[in-house]
Amino acid sequence: MRVHPSPPEADVVTLHESVPPDAFDVERVRRDFPILARPVRGKKLVYLDSAATTQKPRQVVEAMARYFDQENANVHRGVHFLSERATEAYEGARERVRKFLNARHASEIVFVRGTTEALNLVAFTFGRLRVGVGDEVLLTAMEHHSNIVPWQMLCADRGAKLVVAPIDDRGVLLLDELEKRIGPRTKLLGVTHVSNALGTVNPLKQIVALAHARGVPVVVDGAQGAPHVPADVRDLDCDFYAFSGHKIYGPTGIGVLYGKAEHLEAMPPWQGGGDMILSVSFEKTTYNRVPYKFEAGTPNMAGAIGLGAALDWLEALPREAAWAHEDELLAYGTEALSRIRGLRLVGTAPGKAAVLSFVFEDIHPHDIGTVLDREGVAIRTGHHCAQPLMQRLGIAATARASLGIYNTRGEIDALVAGLEKVRRMFA
Repeated sequence: MRVHPSPPEADVVTLHESVPPDAFDVERVRRDFPILARPVRGKKLVYLDSAATTQKPRQVVEAMARYFDQENANVHRGVHFLSERATEAYEGARERVRKFLNARHASEIVFVRGTTEALNLVAFTFGRLRVGVGDEVLLTAMEHHSNIVPWQMLCADRGAKLVVAPIDDRGVLLLDELEKRIGPRTKLLGVTHVSNALGTVNPLKQIVALAHARGVPVVVDGAQGAPHVPADVRDLDCDFYAFSGHKIYGPTGIGVLYGKAEHLEAMPPWQGGGDMILSVSFEKTTYNRVPYKFEAGTPNMAGAIGLGAALDWLEALPREAAWAHEDELLAYGTEALSRIRGLRLVGTAPGKAAVLSFVFEDIHPHDIGTVLDREGVAIRTGHHCAQPLMQRLGIAATARASLGIYNTRGEIDALVAGLEKVRRMFA
């Protein structure tokens, strides 16, 4: 496959309002991430894989270490001091997430392992209540596998049909085509807030309004949305919103499902045992109230506390300035990569988030990633758990540089220098 430089539409329309260049001190931010100062293969580490997982600031590590050192105990059922302290910290983290999402009630926040588990939970509880034989579940062509496979499984189980709304060649969702596909048999709409493979930011308020006008609830994959754009669930009016701690400068193994209270109340439990019960006999189990009804077993207390610390750290920053910093890096990177002969950017939606996906002449993305790794530059290569999207774009895989608020122009320059080396090696 021969590719060509990106067309003019690759120019970036920034997502957030511009701010003065000195409003965000990236070097101060970087000091909170000791890992960014370590060498890799004898070179300075350039970490451009934040869409896969973000690095963690020392405040998160310290909060989790403090929990293990000073407060470690199981939550909710203990009457001793340590259990009381652990419960306070765990439920405090839930309230911290509530504020971050602007949910009405802390009971609308369910702790899960990550976005994937959250979407499966919704599919196999709420989805089973709504979807029957001949019904339809509507998705978009840019969804991550985690927002495809659970719905496929549900449709196969219920005798329903999966319907897909198309995108254009830039990676922009075609809203008129989405609207056409919302019919009388549509029972659910699943949509990503921000595409992990393209950076496309979907107009969620408009999408939710279209769906709600026809009585269709909306489930949002916010794994890439929550780190990069406002995720105000009351403003969006979405029915469910899911995100992962490790994508937003927090620990792995913890995530969040927000659900409107009326939905969570109506949904049956997904897993049984532990804190999801009020009483058990061999004849009958009485389930706990929400959100505990969905949190079977011992929860990830340290993970929740770490996530709360990550949100504290993030929101202590000037958020608009941090978002504008990402926009500026994206614009700088887009222009720089567009000048590399033989490279084509993939995903050129206006107002996109901080993802630079590309293909490079006849060079396999894995070869690109391997050469860059020798230069200390960490990127992601492959289909990015979005194989249907790759098929729609007519490619097997891309190389992807994804940005966080700790990245710099100098790191973009290092990426460009590495790509020029790739070009020379495979010329």
